[in-house]
Amino acid sequence: MFDIQEELKKLPAKPGVYLMHDKYDTVIYVGKAKVLKNRVRQYFQPSRHVSPKIEQMISRIVRFEYIITDSEVEALVLESNLIKEYTPKYNTMLRDDKSYPFIKATVGEKYPRLFLVRSTKLLKKDKNNKYFGPYTSVNVATDLVLSAQKLYKLRTCSKKLPRDIGLDRACLNYHINMCSAPCQGFISEEDYKHSFQEALAFIEGDRDYVVDKLTEKMQELSEKMEFEEAATYRDLIENIKHAMVNQKLSDFSGTDRDVIACAVNSDQAVVQVFFVREGKLIGRDSFHMDGVDTTDRGEVIISFIKQFYSGTPVIPKELMIETAVDDDDRELLEEWLSKVKGSTVNILVPKKGQKEKLVELAHKNAVLVMDRDLEKLKRVTERTTGAMKEIEDVLGLKYISRVESYDISHTSGYSTVGSMVVFVDGKPKKNDYRKFKIMSVQGNDDYASMKEILTRRFTHGLNDREKGENIKSGFAAFPDLIMMDGGKGQVNIALEVLQELNIDIPVCGLVKDDKHRTRGIYFNNIEMPIDTHSEGFWLITRIQDEVHRFAIEYHRSLRSKVSVHSSLDDIEGVGPKRRRALLKYFEGIEKLKKADIEELKQVPHMDTKTAENVYRFFHKSED
Repeated sequence: MFDIQEELKKLPAKPGVYLMHDKYDTVIYVGKAKVLKNRVRQYFQPSRHVSPKIEQMISRIVRFEYIITDSEVEALVLESNLIKEYTPKYNTMLRDDKSYPFIKATVGEKYPRLFLVRSTKLLKKDKNNKYFGPYTSVNVATDLVLSAQKLYKLRTCSKKLPRDIGLDRACLNYHINMCSAPCQGFISEEDYKHSFQEALAFIEGDRDYVVDKLTEKMQELSEKMEFEEAATYRDLIENIKHAMVNQKLSDFSGTDRDVIACAVNSDQAVVQVFFVREGKLIGRDSFHMDGVDTTDRGEVIISFIKQFYSGTPVIPKELMIETAVDDDDRELLEEWLSKVKGSTVNILVPKKGQKEKLVELAHKNAVLVMDRDLEKLKRVTERTTGAMKEIEDVLGLKYISRVESYDISHTSGYSTVGSMVVFVDGKPKKNDYRKFKIMSVQGNDDYASMKEILTRRFTHGLNDREKGENIKSGFAAFPDLIMMDGGKGQVNIALEVLQELNIDIPVCGLVKDDKHRTRGIYFNNIEMPIDTHSEGFWLITRIQDEVHRFAIEYHRSLRSKVSVHSSLDDIEGVGPKRRRALLKYFEGIEKLKKADIEELKQVPHMDTKTAENVYRFFHKSED
């Protein structure tokens, strides 16, 4: 038994990370501390002053654990990693998990190349190549690479040059005048690198000359009435101009920086980031954050920086933020970012001039995105977490996040299967769906079949937990509520299984009216009415429909396979190999039924006797 007050006395006066667990052993909060002893104790002091959200979180803590680190910076890194691993309910979470394209220039090669790559950890360590980006538009990045390759006739192959010069013939790109063919020695290393440097200048923003050149080419093709090719150049010009427009805003210093501002409303926030590279704005993007527990925009920005820059491969020299943050937090983040980047990173709050205007512009964009998305976010919240809260209130439960529902499908007791669907915070989590082929039950016995499903599911879950599997997904993740499609009988079967396995999970059932429509919820031996026009009711309906669909689809697929298998296996001489050959040759059972003996003899692995057996099997009535 975990005694919180006794464990608080054992906390060390050292930096580290703490994890709060609920009664299901789910991590519901991860935090870091300069001094674990002081920070964790604050949560359990009677005189604490915390927000309602944190107060709710504290009421659900049944145990905590902690990890000591050598420094506060290490604690910050570990905190970010653990938040990504556990996605705790009460942490402010960066919802977007985006990866951006970068343009990679292999400057370390004798005959370098350009191509797109996505954000990877390799970018942080790669000293032999040069990277441009991130680009928020993959189309812009792609067109920049294609334009540079076409205009400067750069190679796109992966040959090792100069080792492979002359080993193969020149590729198609050379013959259509899109490559200078260094693989044939048709251009010197010096001349090729000169062209490559011009291509890099184009990538970095020197594009007016290129646009003029492309325009001339487009007009030339139009005059020749080669309109399709001309349209390709027109699209290239438009995309390049789009990229140029994004870069019109410059900040005279040429420094790489990200400009960060946010807007906060209730428990939602939008963070706007402008990506400035070498003094030019190359793109911007907005990020949604959930579970916000403050109106302090500085705290939101700190949470964003910790989560976003722990995953991005490129960290700029400066982060310009819209509002001041605690000096200790700022210095800690600067130390961490500098360590990751390998050079100094500064976090600044501009107070005047063009930089201040740039931050203001980022904030205005964040507000615009928030206003645009607020109604949409509100509707999504009402249909998901809001609907789950309605179900909580009806059942009198304090916390429901993960709901599991089960169903049985069969045809008069034949090919009985079961399904399990999972909804987390009102949304389907399809990676955790599971199918069951009933093994121990013969004939039509839904209760026995359901007992087998639940026993297998939770026994598997207990075994996975003993092995240390991640309790956030798969069988190791236990639900906060089991929702049975039937009433009292189905509920009692589930409770019986849980009792046998010594598992405590609330179980409810859905009570139907004479027209088989849900009229209420059966819970704790009581039928509870539910508003059939509420979001909670519609969520229950979606869960019902989904578990039925999943079970029926599995049953149909299994029944179809068994039907085909049993039909052909009744034929003398037809085993698995010939069965597969027959179905492949005739593309299904229908054409196979109509085949004559001569056609059957053409099937691989088929002899005359077996062909005659197959023919007779499908033409018995004609004999």
